Amino acid sequence: MTSLDTARAELGLVVLYLNKAEARDKICRAIQYGSKFLSNGQAGTAQTVDKNTSLARKVFRLFKFVNDLHGLISPVPQGTPLPLVLLGKSKNALLSTFLFLDQIVWLGRSGIYKNKERTELIGRISLFCWLGSSVCTTLAEIGELGRLSGSMKKIEKNLKNTDKYENEDYRAKLKKSNERTLALIKSAMDIVVAVGLLQLAPKKVTPRVTGAFGFTTSLISCYQLLPSPPKSKTT
Repeated sequence: MTSLDTARAELGLVVLYLNKAEARDKICRAIQYGSKFLSNGQAGTAQTVDKNTSLARKVFRLFKFVNDLHGLISPVPQGTPLPLVLLGKSKNALLSTFLFLDQIVWLGRSGIYKNKERTELIGRISLFCWLGSSVCTTLAEIGELGRLSGSMKKIEKNLKNTDKYENEDYRAKLKKSNERTLALIKSAMDIVVAVGLLQLAPKKVTPRVTGAFGFTTSLISCYQLLPSPPKSKTT
C-alpha cells in the first residue's frame, strides 16, 4: 500500500468510529468528567462545561434502554452458571431502568417536565440503578474471568511441552481474558464514579476523584469501541 492508501484507510477508520453514536457519547463523557476533574465542584467555566455536556449526552441515550431490555429477554449461552445468568440479567434490568429514567431527567432539565423536585428524585434513583448495574457487571466479570482461567489451564495441561501461544484456542481465550480484565477495571471504577455522583462518601470521593475516575473509564470505553484495523495486503 502507498502512503496515500494508508492515510485513506486510517481516515476511513476515524470516520467509521465517529459515525457511531456510542463513540460520540463516550467522547462527550470524557469531556464531561475531564471538566468535573478541573472544576472540583467549584463554579466556573469547567463546571458549566460539565453540566452542559452531561445534558447533551442524554440526547445520545434516547431509547437506548431498549438495548438492555432486549438483552434481558434474550436467551443465555448454554452452560452458563446460574449465578452468572442472574448477575447478567440483573445488570440488564438495572441498566435499562437507569437509561429509561434518564430520559425523564432529560425532560426535566430541558424544561419540558416542570416538576424539579421529582426530576431530582428520579435522577437519584436512576444513579442508584447505574451503581447496581456496575456492581453486577463487576461480579459477573470476575466470574467469567474465573471460568476463562480454568479453560486456559486445561488447554495448558493438554498441550504439555508444546508452546501454548501457538495454539489458536489458547490465544483466543487469552484475548478474551484481556478484554474481560479491562471491562472489570472499567466497571469497578464506574462504581466509584456512581458513589461520587450520589455523594455517598463526599469526603473521600470528591468531585475531583469522581472526575478522574470518570475520565479514565471514558477513555477505556473509547478504546473498546475502536474498530479493528484492516489487514494489510501482501504481494
